[in-house]
Amino acid sequence: MEAVRLHVETADPNLWRPLHEATLLAPIPRPVKNVFCVGRNYRKHIEEGARARGVEASYPTVPEFFTKPPTAVIGPGADIRLSPVTSKLDYEVELAFIVGRTARDIAAADALDHIFGFTVLNDVTARDLQRDHGQWFKGKALDTSCPIGPWIVTSDEFDLGAEHRLWLTVNGEERQNSVIADMVFDCARILESLSAGMTVEAGDIVATGTPSGVGLGLEPQVWLKAGDEIEAGITGIGSIKNRIVAG
Repeated sequence: MEAVRLHVETADPNLWRPLHEATLLAPIPRPVKNVFCVGRNYRKHIEEGARARGVEASYPTVPEFFTKPPTAVIGPGADIRLSPVTSKLDYEVELAFIVGRTARDIAAADALDHIFGFTVLNDVTARDLQRDHGQWFKGKALDTSCPIGPWIVTSDEFDLGAEHRLWLTVNGEERQNSVIADMVFDCARILESLSAGMTVEAGDIVATGTPSGVGLGLEPQVWLKAGDEIEAGITGIGSIKNRIVAG
């Protein structure tokens, strides 16, 4: 963190410009590896998903991982493509963290020392593909389905013990509103489980799951359509806006 602070303090002042004049990209525009994601990590989201599928809710005993490819990543203000391969496009606001140190077998007690910072991620999901393929990857992997931003807040500036709120709106209507404390597995437990027997590397992105309020769980269900504007935010970080466009 000190290296980042020193770099900012010693940068050429002529390189700075007002934020409103800049076009923000994703903080890591092209990840080297797939984005790691955790599914079913908020109790009410687990319950709404089970209700939508007509089954009894069950809660995971370990984090359930899947990934999104680097080609899915876009930044704030970029368009989300409504591909003709799906008719059930959904949204999921999530807290994501960035691994800061390459390591394996990280204990939960040491996990926060391996996290560089935090950002907002929208895990855009094609629910019909997620169902039809029998696993989550294809439904989570479409181009432009991983908006990230607006920046990374370093871990020394983001108190995980505070009641940070996640929220998401569609065309100004609130759809999701929860707190990160409602996660079944916190960031330390997630990183411990992910790194068990497997090396995580500096720059890896890990999304930590979404709360209730997704389109799948509404009654009746509501899917994203061309022209919709989504804003996803987390207190202490900021928010990102993206618009749905027909592909």
